[in-house]
Amino acid sequence: MILKVEGLETAYGLSQVLFGVSFSIDAGQVVTLLGRNGMGKTTTVLSVMGVVAARAGTITFDGKPLHGLPSFRVAQAGLGLVPEGRQVFPNLTVRENLVATAANRSGAAKPWTLERVFELFPNLAERRGNFGNQLSGGEQQMLAIARALMTNPKLLILDEATEGLAPLIRIEIYRSLERLKSEGLSILVIDKDVKALARIADRHYVLEKGRVVWNGSSAQLTEDQDVQRRYLGV
Repeated sequence: MILKVEGLETAYGLSQVLFGVSFSIDAGQVVTLLGRNGMGKTTTVLSVMGVVAARAGTITFDGKPLHGLPSFRVAQAGLGLVPEGRQVFPNLTVRENLVATAANRSGAAKPWTLERVFELFPNLAERRGNFGNQLSGGEQQMLAIARALMTNPKLLILDEATEGLAPLIRIEIYRSLERLKSEGLSILVIDKDVKALARIADRHYVLEKGRVVWNGSSAQLTEDQDVQRRYLGV
């Protein structure tokens, strides 16, 4: 098990958002957080990353506690975040975005390099000299994923992996995730494309009003139409 979250409770001021959220990810697994907008998925990710302070619960990553650590320490521990909205550096080139935070703190035998991410996303290779604000939305998402990979994470987290992207770009993003999974990278994904997620994910957790109300395999999720209707709006 690479990530274990137990009893996570998070609030913004007096407004509590998470109520005892628990989930886990085994090494090499793809796991999803599903649910309608406003149910606590992004808050869960931000709590894991240390961007928002959880007021209760435990977060264990690779056998070590993360709760209470500042966000930069969490990132250094081996978690790579692709945030909602991409948040690439607009005034840096594609290459500069990629090398700005590049590191191999875990000593990976085959680290992510410019050559490897350009092979994964050929569009970025062609645009390596363009500034972040000159890219399309799909290219910015590829850059956000590639930038996270350049930190050589043990766990890649994607918040709204394909939101607002054209169908062909969504297909390319999911193909990249399939490849990353085949290479043994652990991945946590938030997205709304249940069919695509069911093809690549090992386990799913459904959130409703800050609580995990269902979890199961892709086969179980596909078969359970009631869960999809009640919690996912399918």
